[in-house]
Amino acid sequence: MIDRIKLILDYYNLSASTFADMIDVPRSSISHLLSGRNKPSLDFVVKVEKAFDEIELDWLVYGRGTFPKSKSTIISKEVKSPNIESPSLFNENPVFEQQPEKKSNTQFSGNEQKGIPVEKRIKNIVVLYDDGTFDDYKK
Repeated sequence: MIDRIKLILDYYNLSASTFADMIDVPRSSISHLLSGRNKPSLDFVVKVEKAFDEIELDWLVYGRGTFPKSKSTIISKEVKSPNIESPSLFNENPVFEQQPEKKSNTQFSGNEQKGIPVEKRIKNIVVLYDDGTFDDYKK
Protein backbone atom coordinates (compact mmCIF):
# COMPACT_ATOMS: atom_id res chain seq x y z
CA MET A 1 0.00 0.00 0.00
CA ILE A 2 2.93 2.36 0.67
CA ASP A 3 3.99 2.04 -2.97
CA ARG A 4 0.48 3.02 -4.07
CA ILE A 5 0.54 6.07 -1.80
CA LYS A 6 3.89 7.06 -3.32
CA LEU A 7 2.35 6.59 -6.76
CA ILE A 8 -0.48 8.96 -5.82
CA LEU A 9 2.05 11.57 -4.65
CA ASP A 10 4.02 11.25 -7.89
CA TYR A 11 0.91 11.27 -10.09
CA TYR A 12 -0.39 14.52 -8.61
CA ASN A 13 3.10 15.93 -8.01
CA LEU A 14 2.33 16.43 -4.31
CA SER A 15 4.68 16.78 -1.40
CA ALA A 16 3.98 14.67 1.66
CA SER A 17 2.92 17.74 3.63
CA THR A 18 0.50 18.94 0.94
CA PHE A 19 -0.96 15.45 0.70
CA ALA A 20 -1.42 15.35 4.49
CA ASP A 21 -3.20 18.72 4.40
CA MET A 22 -5.49 17.56 1.58
CA ILE A 23 -6.68 14.48 3.42
CA ASP A 24 -6.69 16.23 6.81
CA VAL A 25 -4.16 14.09 8.69
CA PRO A 26 -1.09 15.18 10.65
CA ARG A 27 1.98 15.62 8.47
CA SER A 28 3.98 13.35 10.73
CA SER A 29 1.61 10.44 9.99
CA ILE A 30 2.49 10.62 6.26
CA SER A 31 6.18 10.64 7.14
CA HIS A 32 5.72 7.60 9.39
CA LEU A 33 3.77 5.77 6.68
CA LEU A 34 6.27 6.49 3.92
CA SER A 35 9.20 5.42 6.08
CA GLY A 36 7.44 2.14 6.93
CA ARG A 37 7.26 2.91 10.65
CA ASN A 38 3.44 2.78 10.72
CA LYS A 39 0.75 1.13 8.64
CA PRO A 40 -2.24 3.09 7.30
CA SER A 41 -5.38 3.04 9.42
CA LEU A 42 -8.89 2.56 8.08
CA ASP A 43 -9.58 6.25 8.72
CA PHE A 44 -6.52 7.18 6.63
CA VAL A 45 -7.59 4.93 3.73
CA VAL A 46 -11.12 6.37 3.73
CA LYS A 47 -9.79 9.94 3.73
CA VAL A 48 -7.52 9.23 0.75
CA GLU A 49 -10.36 7.60 -1.19
CA LYS A 50 -12.71 10.53 -0.49
CA ALA A 51 -10.15 13.18 -1.43
CA PHE A 52 -9.41 11.76 -4.90
CA ASP A 53 -12.09 10.76 -7.42
CA GLU A 54 -9.59 8.75 -9.47
CA ILE A 55 -8.73 6.31 -6.66
CA GLU A 56 -10.66 3.09 -6.24
CA LEU A 57 -10.72 1.66 -2.74
CA ASP A 58 -9.97 -1.84 -4.05
CA TRP A 59 -6.85 -0.55 -5.82
CA LEU A 60 -5.65 1.43 -2.81
CA VAL A 61 -6.07 -1.40 -0.30
CA TYR A 62 -5.38 -4.54 -2.35
CA GLY A 63 -3.68 -3.29 -5.51
CA ARG A 64 -6.49 -4.70 -7.69
CA GLY A 65 -7.77 -2.63 -10.56
CA THR A 66 -6.17 0.40 -12.14
CA PHE A 67 -5.16 3.87 -11.18
CA PRO A 68 -6.58 6.26 -12.21
CA LYS A 69 -10.11 4.88 -12.65
CA SER A 70 -10.56 5.88 -16.27
CA LYS A 71 -8.66 7.45 -19.15
CA SER A 72 -10.70 10.66 -18.95
CA THR A 73 -9.29 11.34 -15.50
CA ILE A 74 -5.74 10.96 -16.81
CA ILE A 75 -6.33 13.96 -19.05
CA SER A 76 -7.97 16.18 -16.45
CA LYS A 77 -5.97 15.24 -13.32
CA GLU A 78 -8.40 17.26 -11.21
CA VAL A 79 -8.06 16.89 -7.47
CA LYS A 80 -10.72 17.70 -4.90
CA SER A 81 -9.05 19.75 -2.21
CA PRO A 82 -11.62 21.11 0.21
CA ASN A 83 -9.17 21.19 3.12
CA ILE A 84 -6.57 23.34 1.39
CA GLU A 85 -8.78 26.23 0.42
CA SER A 86 -8.34 29.09 2.85
CA PRO A 87 -11.36 31.18 3.72
CA SER A 88 -11.27 34.78 2.67
CA LEU A 89 -11.11 37.38 5.37
CA PHE A 90 -12.76 40.08 3.31
CA ASN A 91 -15.18 38.60 0.74
CA GLU A 92 -18.72 37.57 1.54
CA ASN A 93 -18.24 38.08 5.24
CA PRO A 94 -21.23 39.68 6.98
CA VAL A 95 -18.99 41.07 9.71
CA PHE A 96 -17.42 43.48 7.23
CA GLU A 97 -20.77 44.64 5.86
CA GLN A 98 -21.37 46.56 9.06
CA GLN A 99 -19.63 49.81 9.79
CA PRO A 100 -17.51 49.61 12.93
CA GLU A 101 -18.79 51.54 15.91
CA LYS A 102 -16.24 54.16 16.86
CA LYS A 103 -15.70 54.56 20.55
CA SER A 104 -12.98 56.35 22.41
CA ASN A 105 -12.19 56.67 26.06
CA THR A 106 -9.60 59.37 25.47
CA GLN A 107 -10.04 63.07 25.05
CA PHE A 108 -9.44 64.62 21.66
CA SER A 109 -6.32 66.64 21.09
CA GLY A 110 -6.65 70.20 19.84
CA ASN A 111 -5.72 69.18 16.26
CA GLU A 112 -8.35 66.47 16.05
CA GLN A 113 -11.07 68.86 17.17
CA LYS A 114 -10.05 71.26 14.39
CA GLY A 115 -10.41 68.52 11.75
CA ILE A 116 -6.69 67.85 11.37
CA PRO A 117 -6.06 64.08 11.37
CA VAL A 118 -3.80 62.66 14.06
CA GLU A 119 -1.64 59.61 13.30
CA LYS A 120 -3.06 56.46 14.85
CA ARG A 121 -1.10 53.31 15.65
CA ILE A 122 -2.40 49.80 16.15
CA LYS A 123 -2.03 48.68 19.75
CA ASN A 124 -3.27 45.10 19.39
CA ILE A 125 -5.43 42.88 17.18
CA VAL A 126 -7.79 40.22 18.48
CA VAL A 127 -8.91 37.42 16.15
CA LEU A 128 -12.07 35.61 17.29
CA TYR A 129 -12.76 32.08 16.01
CA ASP A 130 -16.16 30.43 15.69
CA ASP A 131 -15.17 27.71 18.19
CA GLY A 132 -14.94 30.32 20.97
CA THR A 133 -11.15 30.62 20.99
CA PHE A 134 -9.16 33.72 20.14
CA ASP A 135 -5.65 34.98 19.39
CA ASP A 136 -4.43 38.31 20.73
CA TYR A 137 -1.61 39.93 18.78
CA LYS A 138 0.20 42.80 20.47
CA LYS A 139 2.90 44.99 19.02
